[in-house]
Amino acid sequence: MSLGIVLKGSEGVVLAADSRVTLFSQIVVPGKPPILLPASFDNATKILRVEGVDSVGVVTYGQGAIGAAQPRTAHSYMPEFAVVLGAIDSVGQKKKTEITVKKFAEELSKFFLERWTNAGMPAKVAPGDEMVFLVAGYDKGEPYGKVFEIFVPNNPTPTEKIPLAAFGAIWGGQRSITDRLVQGFDSAAINQIYQALKIPAPQQTTANLEAHLKTQLSLKIPIQFLPLQDCVDLATFLVKATILLQRWTVDVRGVGGAVDVATITRTGGFEFIQTKRVVGETDRLDKTNSIKPGGSNVQ
Repeated sequence: MSLGIVLKGSEGVVLAADSRVTLFSQIVVPGKPPILLPASFDNATKILRVEGVDSVGVVTYGQGAIGAAQPRTAHSYMPEFAVVLGAIDSVGQKKKTEITVKKFAEELSKFFLERWTNAGMPAKVAPGDEMVFLVAGYDKGEPYGKVFEIFVPNNPTPTEKIPLAAFGAIWGGQRSITDRLVQGFDSAAINQIYQALKIPAPQQTTANLEAHLKTQLSLKIPIQFLPLQDCVDLATFLVKATILLQRWTVDVRGVGGAVDVATITRTGGFEFIQTKRVVGETDRLDKTNSIKPGGSNVQ
């Protein structure tokens, strides 16, 4: 579940994600099909970074933890990953580290695939059950950002999603509402169209049909011309819209909690725009527990 978004504009890259983790408990009733009962927790951290690496950030969604008996979230692994990258030395001191976005993505993929395997997780999982990472940032001297996608364990090789001189957005998780708002149709509609028209599988050209529908139905948003603030507002709106609309839908409400947002710019590097922090009861500022950076942020 969850929803993660990376939006690449000309002034920077925006990362946005919700904070909900959804677990399913199976209730067995004799003589009847099992019942799946969802339970939600709204304080997960899905925007990841490595202290000392100012040029790259990560959004994660999908599988929420590695390991069954001793589960660990992607966020909990980041200090160890920082050691692997050399951003933390042998005595625990942080140091500034320069690395390309692609190299960061490759090292991240290798790191989490090893943890996945060592924890005895399945070598292959059903689509939607992977631990997915969207890695975004800037290479030194480049005018625009880069975005890579990683699926652990099914497709761990980082794939560049938005070319260097192009602009746009990529999102994943419980994506149907965002699909409808931005591209004009739910991606699940493609198979429904073929079934309704009774088109046999050999004649189905899913990529061509999807590209045609996007061309005709997508919102006309000139992302390449949007200032960074507008990109932040758009990414935040899309996550928030899913949270709000799920309040009235009969479906798994897998997107919720505070909306965390960060930016990465060529000169300013990684910066949280809004993020959760751990607080006591008397320190809560609002129902979402979402504040601007400056307190004891959860990172």
